[in-house]
Amino acid sequence: MTLHSIIIQKLLTTNAHIGRRVAAHHLKIYTYGMRNQVSIIDSDKTLICLRNAASFISHLAHDKNARFMFVNTNPLFDEIVEQMTKKMGIYSPRDNIMWRMGGFLTNSYSPKKFRSRNKKVCFGPIQPPDCVVVLDTERKSSVILESDRLQVPIVALVDSNMPWEIYKKIAYPVPANDSVQFVYLFCNIITKTFLLEKKKLKALKGHSRKEEQDLSNKELSKEIQESVQSKNKSNISSPIGEVLVVPYQNLAPTSDDIAEIKNLLDKIVVVKFNDTLGTAVGFNGPKSLIGIRDGLTSLDLIVNQIQSLNLTYGCHIPLVLMNTIRTHDDSLKALEKYSMSNVDILPLSQGQHPQKKSSDGQSIADELYPSDHAAAFLSLMKSSGTLDLLLSQGKEYVHVVSSDNVAAAVDPRIMSHLSQNNIEYCVEVTPTSSYLSKSKMVNQRQGMFELAEITRTVPKDSTEKFKFIDTRSLWVNLKAIRRLVDTDALKIENLSISKEMEGDQIVLQETAAGSPMQLFDKVIGINVPQFRAVQLNATSDLLLLQSDLYYTSEGVLVRNTAQASPANPCIELGPEFEKVSDFQHRFKSIPSIVGLDSLKVVGDVWFGAGVILKGRVSIVAKPGTKLEIPDGAVLENKDINDPSDI
Repeated sequence: MTLHSIIIQKLLTTNAHIGRRVAAHHLKIYTYGMRNQVSIIDSDKTLICLRNAASFISHLAHDKNARFMFVNTNPLFDEIVEQMTKKMGIYSPRDNIMWRMGGFLTNSYSPKKFRSRNKKVCFGPIQPPDCVVVLDTERKSSVILESDRLQVPIVALVDSNMPWEIYKKIAYPVPANDSVQFVYLFCNIITKTFLLEKKKLKALKGHSRKEEQDLSNKELSKEIQESVQSKNKSNISSPIGEVLVVPYQNLAPTSDDIAEIKNLLDKIVVVKFNDTLGTAVGFNGPKSLIGIRDGLTSLDLIVNQIQSLNLTYGCHIPLVLMNTIRTHDDSLKALEKYSMSNVDILPLSQGQHPQKKSSDGQSIADELYPSDHAAAFLSLMKSSGTLDLLLSQGKEYVHVVSSDNVAAAVDPRIMSHLSQNNIEYCVEVTPTSSYLSKSKMVNQRQGMFELAEITRTVPKDSTEKFKFIDTRSLWVNLKAIRRLVDTDALKIENLSISKEMEGDQIVLQETAAGSPMQLFDKVIGINVPQFRAVQLNATSDLLLLQSDLYYTSEGVLVRNTAQASPANPCIELGPEFEKVSDFQHRFKSIPSIVGLDSLKVVGDVWFGAGVILKGRVSIVAKPGTKLEIPDGAVLENKDINDPSDI
């Protein structure tokens, strides 16, 4: 019998697998099924969650100043908790009483005082704990709310019918039946994990003096060596890494075997970042809820796309939606219509991103910095039990979709190439307009490119410094992430350092050189068509998306082949079109722009129905003049400043 089988058998003897009669939808990922009208919790997933919780506690115990708080209101567990805390050396009769009291966290900054004759009793700890362990979660939901309010990580036992409002606040849930036997096992694991870390610290303490002396000698010699090298290489610059860029046309076509494609798609999980507000275009809510075309939003597109793949091939592709505090509630309401669909949607609420600052240093309300979604995703995989859970479900690749790219697609052709070549990290790129005009064969060219040549933001001016644009759509191998986590090589914080190249200060966070791709071994870029990288940053982008230049098919944006140029037309709309509401009022219907090269609209301009725009069109209304483009007007290579010019 293997060690895994012995552990699973031990869990079964504690009745940890017996759930409740009802299993909540968000907890079905931990259940094996139903038996005798009782949900059965998957012991393998319980073991994975136990391992994550123990790893977190072990990491905290490594700090001698870490504070733990164990919360219990069940009298059956009192003796177990008391023995555990005494062995760990953190038992206190005063704190033991606090476990039974409400408001023990949120009252910590202003303790309540009670007078009883001449005695004063103060309740509440002086400092909040670094970790709260809850044994009877169902009874102590108030503790979880208080811990979440103070952003204290929670390790808790959860049952199969726990409400979503409570479950989402638990950082390290352990799905199991809270029987006395399992609670004893759980507390025993915590105790041994804690004591083992303290033993390691004690062993290291004896060698600390010798190590400090050796380390100081090494650092001194290293500083001398670096000073010598800096003098020798002061005038020499080296590239910041390279990546192989493969044209999308060079990928092998997908197989005609539906079963083979199903097996391929079953290994994918899609993570969609939903962290951007639409305030830049005057929309009060998440940018993903702005109507793009045919009454669909970008959130609808990604859900419909996954739903179509699941129905066509009989596969199971889940969707993880990474929200922020400001986008979470509105997105949940928008997802209610998909409650009966075949797509498992797991919405997660992340912390708020830092705000932009204006030129005078003041924060601009409701505007956020574009986040590094790759680093945020890898940080989530490192710090939570999501990685082990996805691996246990047979998932191999995660497709991370940015909040800005509304045209990203779950492509079986890309997935097939990554799986066959064991690629660990893949980023979808598209050529810049300057590089595309310079080389007509850029879409068929395969070769090595420096990471500093791949920009992560669309360049404002035409420059030859950047050859490709990062579409913020990437693929990551889960087993590669597991290797980095196990070897403690996943140190994302080291990538946010600026380096000097060719005499210019290049901020790595603005190029692919600042992405976590350098942590992986087999890395490629795929040069996808430009219509796979459509962002919604202004109403000019909305005009492109709602025009006849695009149409939707099974949740995927498809470009009209009648447009000869591979690049989208350059559209510039004045401040009168800045907000979505103003944009919609000024167009009776969206003009036809197939064949349009550039469009500039400034001033009080109104468009009629059925307008056709071709070539280079400039419409600039003079101050105080209202320009109305009549219904059915055809404007080709025209400059319009007055109604008589139409």
